[in-house]
Amino acid sequence: MSPADILAAIPKLRALVAGDICLDRWCRYDPRLTEPSRETGLDRIAVVNTECTPGAGGTVASNLAALGCGRVAVLGTTGDDGHGYELRAALRQRGIDDSLLVTAPGQTFTYTKLINTYTEVEDLGRVDFVTFPPPRETEDELLRRLEAAAAEFDVILVSDQMETASGAVVTPRMREKLELLALRRSGLLIWVDSRMHIEQFRGVVLKPNEREAREACGRLGMDGPDYAALRRVTAAPLMMVTHGGDGVTLADEAGVERIPTEKVEHPVDICGAGDSFSAGAALALRAGAAPREAALFGHLVASVTIMKPGTGTASPGEVLTAARGMGLA
Repeated sequence: MSPADILAAIPKLRALVAGDICLDRWCRYDPRLTEPSRETGLDRIAVVNTECTPGAGGTVASNLAALGCGRVAVLGTTGDDGHGYELRAALRQRGIDDSLLVTAPGQTFTYTKLINTYTEVEDLGRVDFVTFPPPRETEDELLRRLEAAAAEFDVILVSDQMETASGAVVTPRMREKLELLALRRSGLLIWVDSRMHIEQFRGVVLKPNEREAREACGRLGMDGPDYAALRRVTAAPLMMVTHGGDGVTLADEAGVERIPTEKVEHPVDICGAGDSFSAGAALALRAGAAPREAALFGHLVASVTIMKPGTGTASPGEVLTAARGMGLA
């Protein structure tokens, strides 16, 4: 399938993003207004503007919506705080269905990024509002909603992004539920992007980056990265390992193949590139593209978004322009 063929099929698809749905707060501060606090003597950071966007799995959902996916929904948790309200508002603003989110006591998974207004560079430490695995009753409700909603979607993209060993929304029970759904629903594509637990999934399509795949192999006791072995252990029908601007490795039952991609010169912001790739490649696969075609389509989407500040998205027109520029149209 060509990129144009894939884009023509995307509006017919329905996609659910399940897992860690967070809020990104882009806080621009004016360094000229920095002065010591009277109370503590510590320098205050004077934020003059704040923009809120969906982050983690929310970034994937934003990319799906921007590509024209017929229905996009998210399943995860928010806290009963102001950040949860801002996250739901940001999702709805982008046409993303937030009705499957479960509100739980506590705070919302939030990244707060401090951007210098003069350099547009994030040059101070990020402030993270972290979450942990949900209480049993919240987990039960998440699993109930996942089971009930699965038949309404063509593809489920799993975002397991919390950088703690215990994880957050994507618990062992959710991994088991996803494995069962993959077995029971032959037409359902389940795509998983996990920072720290990729080797714990079974029977689903996996998308680690090079570092995540290497670390997963290490946790399994392998001497080095062995993509074929990692795919076998996880019983993944397909694994796509991204290498930044240096291509994508495909691993399936037929073997392992490295797909070269055209490197994008002078990217503006690579934050969210993996999420953009996931959105594009997963939709392409479900639309009927071959793995190689899907990987190249995912690269096209990411090549557009990394030329934008923050976690940008790519429109169909921008993807077609990129395809022509790379000789893939």
